[in-house]
Amino acid sequence: MRFLVLSDIHGAADALDKLDDAFAQADAVLFGGDFARFEHTETALPVLKKLCAKHDTIFAVLGNCDDPAFLAQIEEADVSVQGNIAYYEGLAFAGSGGGSRFTGTTPYERDEEELVGDFAVVANAKEGADEQGHWPNLLLIMHNPPKDTECDKLPNGVHVGSAGLRAFIERTAPLAVVTGHIHEGAGIDRIGTTTVINPGSLAEGRYGWLECEQTAEGWRVTKAELRTL
Repeated sequence: MRFLVLSDIHGAADALDKLDDAFAQADAVLFGGDFARFEHTETALPVLKKLCAKHDTIFAVLGNCDDPAFLAQIEEADVSVQGNIAYYEGLAFAGSGGGSRFTGTTPYERDEEELVGDFAVVANAKEGADEQGHWPNLLLIMHNPPKDTECDKLPNGVHVGSAGLRAFIERTAPLAVVTGHIHEGAGIDRIGTTTVINPGSLAEGRYGWLECEQTAEGWRVTKAELRTL
């Protein structure tokens, strides 16, 4: 399975036109949130429409710059995994939207309990986990990165991610995590056996690529890359 990994488009819909080859090669698109430009939530809808025109299979969440009410729009477009689970080609996808409370200047800042609460559907699922409670076929999409990885680190070295989301990853051991939010935290890391990728902001010309395959031993990530336009 080949995934085009995007996040933090911030209204730059034209950037999607530079990815036509990648869209054509990808089996699905994983989008980590922030359709809208800062303080311009109206820019989200043109991005959603163009994104949906580029690929038939998209799994997405909202970012902190998006209006919480925009969740209804991505649900109507059938691309949302925020607060739910979707299944595709033997894999499961679940998402958490918005960002941690910080400045209060963006419309979708949330408490730790709310961020982790979006994954209650995973925690309560009767099927999917193994005997250890791990989800080896699960991909999580979370706008806010988990704490203490390359993906939540500011230039000064401070980690600003969510401890609660990290703890959830440690408990469930998903196959991979797609995140965003911290533009400077573009990177690839691991939490236990889980690959974590923050592709960076597409508005700044950055995106990612993820590949995984099913073997006799189960699913595994075979490639994780950061790319630029």
